[in-house]
Amino acid sequence: MEFRRLAQADLESLLELYKQLQPEDEPAAVDDSKRVWNEIEGDPNIRYFGAIDNGKVVSTCFAVYIPNLTRNNRGICIVENVITDKDYRNRGLASKVIDMAISFAKEKNCYKVILQSGIAREEAHHFYESKGFNGDSKKAFDMRLE
Repeated sequence: MEFRRLAQADLESLLELYKQLQPEDEPAAVDDSKRVWNEIEGDPNIRYFGAIDNGKVVSTCFAVYIPNLTRNNRGICIVENVITDKDYRNRGLASKVIDMAISFAKEKNCYKVILQSGIAREEAHHFYESKGFNGDSKKAFDMRLE
C-alpha cells in the first residue's frame, strides 16, 4: 500500500472510486475531468491525497488551503470527499489520508481544518471525532447551486 499525493496518472482510478461516493451522479467524462485536474495540479493550495494498492486508488480525500486575514493571518484548510473503497474499509486507510491533509494544513500554518460530513453518517462522525474533529463547535450550512 502506497500513501501519497495523487497525480494525473491516478485520475481514472480516482473517478472510479468517486462512483462509490456519489452513486446517483452521472460519471464525468474523463476528458473533462483531465481539464479540471490540470487546473487542480496548477494550484499550490489544492492537494489530493490517496492510498494506492497496485495502481488503484482505494482511499482518498482532498484539502484546500484558504488564506485568511483573521487569526493573525493564519489560513484555514477544508477537507472534502473522504472515501474508502468498500472492499478496503476498516483498515485505517482513511485515517492516514486525513493525516496527510492535516499535515498539509500544518505546513500552510492553518489555524483550523474544516471537514463536513453528511448529517446522517453517524459512524463517520464518530470516526472524525476520534481523529480530533469537533462536531459540536460550529454549525455548517451549505447551499446547493444545481
